[in-house]
Amino acid sequence: MALRSYREENKTAAVRTMFNAIAPRYDFLNHLLSFGTDFRWRRKAIDLLKPLHPQRILDVGTGTADFAIEALRLRPLEVVGVDIAEEMLKLGNEKLRERNLNGVVRLEVGNAERLQFADGSFDAVTVAFGVRNFENLELGLAEMCRVLKPGGAALILEFSSPKAFPFRHIYGFYFSKILPLVGGAISRNRDAYQYLPQSVEGFSDGEGFLKLLKKVGFTGAQQFSLTFGIASIYLAFK
Repeated sequence: MALRSYREENKTAAVRTMFNAIAPRYDFLNHLLSFGTDFRWRRKAIDLLKPLHPQRILDVGTGTADFAIEALRLRPLEVVGVDIAEEMLKLGNEKLRERNLNGVVRLEVGNAERLQFADGSFDAVTVAFGVRNFENLELGLAEMCRVLKPGGAALILEFSSPKAFPFRHIYGFYFSKILPLVGGAISRNRDAYQYLPQSVEGFSDGEGFLKLLKKVGFTGAQQFSLTFGIASIYLAFK
């Protein structure tokens, strides 16, 4: 379901429909289309939380739970993953059962903009490749801040737009032409993989995103660029 669908229904419903549709091939395509760099990006992001030793972690937009599982390297007492797409969560729960992780990671249906947790419930909140899918980005980030304990951290891994020549143009061609073609053919949902470059193009990364984090109440926000600027890690504190 491409961006044009948002004229017909709200973004949350469109994103839910899209991710439910591509769930069976989602993990395979993530690894294939990123040439496996998504594994390293998640690991590097989680490493930034090591000094904080978070005991309760919330993973927003958890999808098939890859980031939630990666967060277990921090040895938390509990990781809770929420997502709006039920089919993605089913696959995530299958992973947890296969790895005997049900007792540590819990997945549930939830909307990032209406988190069903009390204020100050978590030591860290994480999101991997999900904030650009929020219908109301400012509200979603404010909710993440609300459920954090004072001193807690928000860790956000998201695509960004490379700036350096010539990589910017090479990657732009791959991202806008090759990725939708391959992703659409394998997933049998071309709209979903046309949406990906469109959503990245429409996302205010870098300084714009750092300013938004500050606006909703976070402090000390930092950006860490990954792989020539293809993706970025943002770390901020309550």
